[in-house]
Amino acid sequence: MTSLREAQRSRSGSNILIAVAEEEDSHEQLYDDGVALTRQYEATRTNLDDLATAISKLQRAVELTPKDHPDMALRLTWMGYSLWLRSERTGNLQVLAEGISAQQRALEFTPEGHPDMAWRLANLGTSIHSRFEHTGDLQDIAKAISMKSRAVDLTPGSHPNMAERLANLGSSLWSRFDSTGDLQDLAEAISAQQRALELTPLGHPSMARRLAGLGTLLWSRFERTGDLQDLAEGISAQQRALELTPEGHPDMASRLAGLGASLWSRFERTGALQDLAEAISAEQRALELTPEGHPDMALRLHGLGASLWTRFKRTGDPHDLVEAISTEHRALELTPEGHPDMALRLANIGCSLRSRFDRTGDLQDIAEAVSAQQRALELTPVGHPAMALRLANQGSLLQSRFERTGDLQDLAEAISARQRALELTPNGHPDMAAQIANLGNSLQYRFKRTSDLQDLAEAISGGQRALELTPEGHPDMALRLSKLAFSFQSRFLHTGDIHDFTEALSKYRTSANYTFGPPDIRLRAAKDWAELLEGHNPGSPDILTAFDTALRLVTLTTTLDQVLENRYSRLVDTSGIALQAASSAFKFERVDKALEWLEQGRCLVWRQLTSLRTPLDELRRHDGHLADRFLELSKRLEGAGSVRIAARSAMSMSEKTSLEDQARDHLRSASEWDDLLAEIRATPGFERFLEPSPWYSILPYLPKAGHVIIINVDARRCDAVVLSAGRSTLLHIPLTSFSLAKCNQYRKDLTNHLQAHDYRERGRTVAMAPERGDEFRGVRKLNHATVQDILRGLWQDLVKPILQTLAIQKILSSPTALAAAPRIWWCPTGPLSFLPIHAAGIYTSESTECVLDYAVSSYTPTIAALIDRVRNTRPIQMDVSGLFMTCQSSAAGASHIPGTTTEVQSIYNLATKNGLRAERFDGGAITPATCLDSMEKFSSIHLACHAYQDATNPLESRFLFHKGSLDLFTILQRNLKDADLAFLSACQTSTGSEKLPDEAVHLAAGMLAAGYRRVVATMWAIQDEHAPHVAKDFYQYLLKHRDPAHASGFDGTHSARALHHATQELRSRLPLLL
Repeated sequence: MTSLREAQRSRSGSNILIAVAEEEDSHEQLYDDGVALTRQYEATRTNLDDLATAISKLQRAVELTPKDHPDMALRLTWMGYSLWLRSERTGNLQVLAEGISAQQRALEFTPEGHPDMAWRLANLGTSIHSRFEHTGDLQDIAKAISMKSRAVDLTPGSHPNMAERLANLGSSLWSRFDSTGDLQDLAEAISAQQRALELTPLGHPSMARRLAGLGTLLWSRFERTGDLQDLAEGISAQQRALELTPEGHPDMASRLAGLGASLWSRFERTGALQDLAEAISAEQRALELTPEGHPDMALRLHGLGASLWTRFKRTGDPHDLVEAISTEHRALELTPEGHPDMALRLANIGCSLRSRFDRTGDLQDIAEAVSAQQRALELTPVGHPAMALRLANQGSLLQSRFERTGDLQDLAEAISARQRALELTPNGHPDMAAQIANLGNSLQYRFKRTSDLQDLAEAISGGQRALELTPEGHPDMALRLSKLAFSFQSRFLHTGDIHDFTEALSKYRTSANYTFGPPDIRLRAAKDWAELLEGHNPGSPDILTAFDTALRLVTLTTTLDQVLENRYSRLVDTSGIALQAASSAFKFERVDKALEWLEQGRCLVWRQLTSLRTPLDELRRHDGHLADRFLELSKRLEGAGSVRIAARSAMSMSEKTSLEDQARDHLRSASEWDDLLAEIRATPGFERFLEPSPWYSILPYLPKAGHVIIINVDARRCDAVVLSAGRSTLLHIPLTSFSLAKCNQYRKDLTNHLQAHDYRERGRTVAMAPERGDEFRGVRKLNHATVQDILRGLWQDLVKPILQTLAIQKILSSPTALAAAPRIWWCPTGPLSFLPIHAAGIYTSESTECVLDYAVSSYTPTIAALIDRVRNTRPIQMDVSGLFMTCQSSAAGASHIPGTTTEVQSIYNLATKNGLRAERFDGGAITPATCLDSMEKFSSIHLACHAYQDATNPLESRFLFHKGSLDLFTILQRNLKDADLAFLSACQTSTGSEKLPDEAVHLAAGMLAAGYRRVVATMWAIQDEHAPHVAKDFYQYLLKHRDPAHASGFDGTHSARALHHATQELRSRLPLLL
């Protein structure tokens, strides 16, 4: 609103003397009081009571002022202004109409040539503009522009209000552009706003507002033309505006919202997640500052909902989608019927519901989405610039429903909507490429259904045209390349034209290697590239190139900027790629490449966790500052990554804002991490810091007298790779009798068997499966598969061929023979990770032959994990050497396990009898916190208790105590630099997640990540009565074989042999035990 103070100054400076009667004193006082209260409200825009009183006084003053009074126009103007202020705060159109009426009357009282004509025209133009924003009536915005233009024309160039009037004119021109798409209006708006800024001196209180206005205009031009320079300048102006806006300023919320919209647009164009995080943070802060009932509440909710939906599309975080839909529903509820933004909000909720449909398949969602989008189209006037986009969205929704139902009518309507959208999109519009690509996608679907080659030809032609129009660096380039590749592939499969085959391969390759594209889109392209070659040119060495690209991209889909829960959920979609790649490498006799990929593409999150805890001795010797930065950033990322995602529906806006700030800091820390790694790797001697080592470089660090065996299980073939100490080459063993089908069946049968007999939890002693309901029908249909059958199959088809190739002989039954027995570190992949390779064998009442007879077995999640342990071996300090133990027999919510008390008591007696430094606590005598303290003081621990595994967020996995629980994340926070052996006498501590067979998602791996060099764990429950015997035999062996030079010390060097011994002892007591 143009300053009314100008007129007030003119009035107070008048030398006209007026005879004042008592009544005039009354209307003078009312007027003065009304103006004062209006200014008081204007300063803070918070106390509506002040404004209401001001309006009342000004209205009464006008009533009491004679029509021929020289100040009648001035008083009408102030009354109109105060009413406009209230309408801006409340959204009440009736109040706004009264304000406009007062200002129109003020103009009627103002003669042509009057010095106040310009500012009264400008004020009335502003009020009519406000009405346009509520009604969308183009006649109103035309009147507003006309009045503001006249005001500018009547204002001398040097007038102090020229800048304000130019800025206001620019605002109205922009609003008309927003409704009509007329670029001439936008160009004039930018010109007016730039002139206004040039006339605004530094330090002027309106500088921030004008910068914000210019930022919005430049953002609008970017949206129309795609010129990134406009967007960069717009964001810079908005950021400067915010810097100049003091906390508590009434315009802070609108400026934050404006910056959020611009940052969102830049993300859409560049794919930079940091921009999107900043946008959401700004929009949440804007909402937090917006009071309930504010007319802009719906607008700000709409902006935040759109940003959350956009992030869901990029990251797949379902919490963002839930929050987006909730936010958009609230925006819709707050939008009155007839509001010009109703169509926009309906369109947005339609897009979000479509995303939920894509995720859940709920047809109700897609029906509501189509209905909302249809209403949006009905409310969009002919010629509106958003019409094309809304038609395109309707096409997307109808196509989604077609994909689910197969209704060709939906597809026909989708194509029609997209064709109309394309016709309405002007040449040069930044959406042109998307419109063409979307239409081609629909035609591709129709071809799939009808086999009409004309549709496919048009889809290919459109895809090529869309690529030509897509600027370099655009994040959608990778997707458009991939879609075009699929179209070429479809035509090749239909016609056999080799040119189409070549084009498909070329486009897939380019998409996979397009640096600016989202990693998941590029990964899909790399997989399609490899599959197309394998299916139609299986001898091509490019298959290896395609898989190499895919494996590199897998690591980019699960990065440190995501919380663990999201990293694991994203890995579900990529599980198995490393195994497929290795299978192809074996086919090409590239055993080295197979091993590299199996190491690179498995246990990704586990490797990230361990990389954050990498020993820094060498780096610290070279550059202590770099090491300190690495350590500080590692701790920050470890903490940020382990945050548990909570439902946001019950959170306050301030809590959501705080959570978003944390996420933004997390993203920034991940970016700093990438930069720091690049800096370290640029340092001579650290070029491969935290990168997987080439296979030949790890050979010197292999454990002595043993074999490390990684087994790949794929649908096409199964193979083993053996690395042996003293051997300079890799040994490849094809497993021709084993298969993925067998492996999956064994896993299924074993899982059913364990569930039927309650062997998943320590403390359960059911020997026979009781009668169950329908949910256990599968158990009774196992075709009599037993554990013996599974172990026999593993022995005959998997383990025995490996042992025979290695020429490993049976261990003689003597203590000295066991001490010299060969070691095997098994590294299984895929579903094989759930099967007990170490127990494979033939078990009958007459005789047995099993792995235990040939070697001492251990497991490692990756070869790198084992190598790191060997490479970083150091002696245990005598002041921490010893054994800490605790039994927790009665944790809340878990079954009673009295055997744990017997178990720990027997171990403690054994330890003290042998002079070992030992400490024990039972039940409620210890808390998780004091247990942690003891873990720092003792190199080895023995936990006899229940455990809970969280496959979604492994750092939430925990050991259950009488008084609370001890989670893995808390353990990781401690400095366990002397950790050696952890004996986890708890259920399923080495059982992973079926959805993530190649991720070490279990407590045993977690304890390795925490620093323990050796971990004893269980794949399922051990009966409570047997556990004490196994544990006692285990520790007896360790104590008997300690180094005589350190007789009072304790370490787990021989833990694998000790467990082997304890297992054999149990077998001798229970001959038929499996």
